[in-house]
Amino acid sequence: MPNVEKVSVSMTTQHAELLRDAVSSGAYASGSEVVREAMRDWSAKWMQKRGDIAKLRAMWEEGKASGPAVEVDFDTALNEARQEMASSAPHAR
Repeated sequence: MPNVEKVSVSMTTQHAELLRDAVSSGAYASGSEVVREAMRDWSAKWMQKRGDIAKLRAMWEEGKASGPAVEVDFDTALNEARQEMASSAPHAR
């Protein structure tokens, strides 16, 4: 396997047992294969999390740039949203 780096990993006894079980069941050829799959899954989650954090930061900055905070009556805002949705909904005939 080209461009492979050997790394030592410590894990709980329970995780080690799960790893050995996955290999002994024949589902994986080696413990390294189990760890590589776990890393692929984690990498996808990590990339999604990084994207989510970037979006939240952008939204935070947009909110700060929009001006000072103003008090909003939640019930009024909710009623306005309901009226807007009702007026844009197709009417039953």
